Amino acid sequence: MAKVKITETVLRDGQQSLIATRMSTQDMIPILETMDQAGYHAIEMWGGATFDSCLRFLDEDPWERLRTIRKHVKNTKLQMLLRGQNLLGYKHYADDVVDEFVNKAVGNGIDIIRTFDALNDPRNLEASFKAIKKYGAHAQAAISYTVSPVHTDETFVKLAKEMVQMGADSICIKDMSGLLNPYGTFLLVKALKEAVRVPIEIHTHATSGLGAMTLLKAIEAGADIVDTAISPFAEGTSQPATEPLAFALKGTKWDPKLDMDKLNEIADHFRPLREKCIESGLLSTKVMGVDINTLKYQVPGGMLSNLVSQLKQQNALDKFEEVLKEVPRVREDMGFPPLVTPSSQIVGTQAVLNVVLGERYKMCTSELKQLVKGMYGRTAVPISEEIYKKVVGAGEPVTCRPADLIDPELENIKKDYAEWVQQDEDVLTAAMFPKQAVDFFKSRREKECGIDLNLVDQENMVYPV
Repeated sequence: MAKVKITETVLRDGQQSLIATRMSTQDMIPILETMDQAGYHAIEMWGGATFDSCLRFLDEDPWERLRTIRKHVKNTKLQMLLRGQNLLGYKHYADDVVDEFVNKAVGNGIDIIRTFDALNDPRNLEASFKAIKKYGAHAQAAISYTVSPVHTDETFVKLAKEMVQMGADSICIKDMSGLLNPYGTFLLVKALKEAVRVPIEIHTHATSGLGAMTLLKAIEAGADIVDTAISPFAEGTSQPATEPLAFALKGTKWDPKLDMDKLNEIADHFRPLREKCIESGLLSTKVMGVDINTLKYQVPGGMLSNLVSQLKQQNALDKFEEVLKEVPRVREDMGFPPLVTPSSQIVGTQAVLNVVLGERYKMCTSELKQLVKGMYGRTAVPISEEIYKKVVGAGEPVTCRPADLIDPELENIKKDYAEWVQQDEDVLTAAMFPKQAVDFFKSRREKECGIDLNLVDQENMVYPV
């Protein structure tokens, strides 16, 4: 058994889980070279919600963040999270957009692309896998872990085999809600190691309090890589902490041989940032403790905060417990999708509507209708005819790969945003987040020109190229 490898998540999921992805590139730069020397297998630092957050909240170019980190991290692999056919947005994109996005991600410095689909529908991974292999990056297939009457170790092993046949270079069990338990994980990892001949990585959250124990049993079972976060941005709804695990394995056959002095330096850098986030209210103590409800309702930490926000807007916070109980019922009606972006938002919002309106499916979101119709892919269990009629009404469900229904769109996007594009990557930014992209492009141009574009006649103004 070789030493276990560690993927550090503080720059992506660690901060995404605790401070809603508000860490700026400037917060990261001073410590990047130290992180590069710590002995990590990889640093997860892009994808997920980082792209959206850069544009929406930080007035940053996410592509520039990637290039900046790559400039400082010369030896350690850089890893990103991709939502399959959804890329980094919330809907399916045409295959030509998927291909070009992967091309630019790899070209700007990404080494490992972890790709998942919210429904575990392998058809939604085809285009991204093909592109990842084409452009020479490592294709890691992530299984969205969930618990239901139809999700068993056999289900996940079958899916892993399918993913390897599609070209996956490694398999990740992506446990976004912290549902994995130590002994169950041991058996699952053993089963995967016997079934496929690629590395197995475990990604979990500490939400339920089981995270560190789960990683330890996964390692004992033969997991090759595990995800952790440096301690100031670890635990709670984030990943288990890096330093305690590295110390616990010291001197064993699994010793990751991380540089403990470097880990201390990294923790020292992020500790004041954590304190600043607590003082500003960005880091709530509510996400730092153990929440055993995650095992009962399978609601990820980010989804919990969304439910609270939606209920506050409706003046219905007193119905929070009722909504939590409704979430599993909606999930069952929807064919037991794992609760991960975007299915978590779809199921959660519908649960709120069902409770607040006092009648189930009296009003349905357009996203729920798309999910039931099959536009997001195939669910683990077919959706009943009764629910289909109630939500969608008439019409046949979609049974093909949903992206087969989307015409190539890259050239049209290039034309639509030609006035704003300064780099090829801008086209992809606009493809995923049109409004946020234009807001960012305006801000970028204002900085370059030293003017407020809202005060000028843009139609008759000549801009520097």
